[in-house]
Amino acid sequence: MSPFTGSAARTSDWRHLRCEITDGVATVTLARPEKLNALTFGAYADLRDLLAELAREKSVRALVLAGDGRGFCSGGDVDEIIGATLAMDTAQLLDFNRMTGQVVRAVRECPFPVVAAVHGVAAGAGAVLALAADFRVADPTARFSFLFTRVGLSGGDMGAAYLLPRVVGLGHATRLLMLGDPVRAPEAERIGLISQLTDEGSADEAAQVLARRLAEGPALAYAQTKALLTAELDMPLSAAVELDAATQALLMNGEDYAEFHAAFTGKRPPKWRGR
Repeated sequence: MSPFTGSAARTSDWRHLRCEITDGVATVTLARPEKLNALTFGAYADLRDLLAELAREKSVRALVLAGDGRGFCSGGDVDEIIGATLAMDTAQLLDFNRMTGQVVRAVRECPFPVVAAVHGVAAGAGAVLALAADFRVADPTARFSFLFTRVGLSGGDMGAAYLLPRVVGLGHATRLLMLGDPVRAPEAERIGLISQLTDEGSADEAAQVLARRLAEGPALAYAQTKALLTAELDMPLSAAVELDAATQALLMNGEDYAEFHAAFTGKRPPKWRGR
């Protein structure tokens, strides 16, 4: 994303979530615990806009996405979204569904790693938000449910049919998206949906530890690795290796590459600058 901004200042107060930035780690917490952090129209829009702002923040090197209260996110709010969409025309519905997809694109395209800290329910849109993250750190209470067919809609919502087969394989993705059955933490770890399984109640802390490790590392190298992982999903090998070559040539001319060599020869840890 471009670092160039308009005249508006960065938003400091969000209605549907909390955002804190400490030592390069942005922690974004969905904050409707009384509703299991169910997403409203405003919550989707806030996430979309916040991620775009953070992508331009040079101080942000990693992001933790968490949920307040008893669960991560129970998906779209049944009362505030499903009821309202029944009264919308096709153009309005297309605008809404495009907006939810823009949130997932923002998670995948932001230039820093995103760590989802999952406990309790991650259902519907909440499951897709966790899926879009680069890492999913979860405790034994976590359960993922892609519920879209349960409400009469396609399981391929918000990019789920694109992302899930690439994370767990086509067979598991077909089962999860068609049937909408819950996947509890042990199975989620077995099929690769969870990156790290923690002790109960420790997902947030473990996610912060991982995010700090990422924030202290070579930020530009991480950003380019994330970009290549996304871009090369649909490339032939010849195009992928050419893109790899161009990316490495640029990074080899960067400060972090020279810093590694200086640190190695000087027998000291490197001081990464993200350049």
